[in-house]
Amino acid sequence: MPDKSKPPAPPALDALRVHVFSSGCEGLFTNAFAVETSRSVVAIDTTMRVSDAQGFRALIDSIGKPLVALIITHGHPDHYNGAVEISRGLDIPMIATQGVDRVIRRIDDAKEKQWKPVFGDDWPAKRRFPNRFVKDGETLSFDGVPFTVGELGEGESHWDSYWVVGGPSPVAFVGDIVFNGVHSFMNDGHSALWLKNLDLLEKKVSACRQLYTGHGAMVAPKEGLEAQRRYLRLYRETVRKLAKGNNVLDDGAKAELVKVMKAHLPTDYLESFIPAGANPVAAELAKAAEAPAHD
Repeated sequence: MPDKSKPPAPPALDALRVHVFSSGCEGLFTNAFAVETSRSVVAIDTTMRVSDAQGFRALIDSIGKPLVALIITHGHPDHYNGAVEISRGLDIPMIATQGVDRVIRRIDDAKEKQWKPVFGDDWPAKRRFPNRFVKDGETLSFDGVPFTVGELGEGESHWDSYWVVGGPSPVAFVGDIVFNGVHSFMNDGHSALWLKNLDLLEKKVSACRQLYTGHGAMVAPKEGLEAQRRYLRLYRETVRKLAKGNNVLDDGAKAELVKVMKAHLPTDYLESFIPAGANPVAAELAKAAEAPAHD
């Protein structure tokens, strides 16, 4: 029986609620998050298409608390494109590390040329870029809830960061460092560094109860990290065998890669990522094989 003579315990520091908005197939099943604290909302990542960003903003508005900040984990357009719609009519900071910001500004024009013909008016005519910068290990506080950034650099993307939120049993928002139940984006060609980053991340999120991933459902840290390792190792080894030292795979080899990866992860979700990443990883492996050995 509880001791009624004692005052009730104060609310836990991590008394927060995470609202998840997931885009559909055409939006690459991207997740964006509205972290609800006692008096406000902090958004983590956005979506790629205007229509999805408007849907995410509607979710935020339905919470009934003011949106006070937007955090971006990495510089892929399905995670920052919707910033204008998310913050429309609001004067809120768009927060990222400087490494993430540099990547966004470097790739934005090229991504528009690539994707606007596909999405048309659903591609945002204007994109917003970060205007408040944080450093690795820095903690921001919203209504007493700590948001601590970690920076990993090149990995899944050209610059990855993650955020540990709450305490004493926090959660982590890991962007695309971990995919869960969908195929992984391999196009940026840093798969070896990505594997190293998973080891670093494991140490940093060991106290976290859940990982919120950029694509797929939330997952326990150990389970999610190990599944991502297995996927990357198999993908790299399969590409290595099929490429035979070359920088590219032919169509037949790419089809075999798809077969192997779908046997490992039997889902159609983001299946197009499998062949799309084959040549970047083949080039990465070929370059590593040519590098001189060091004692």
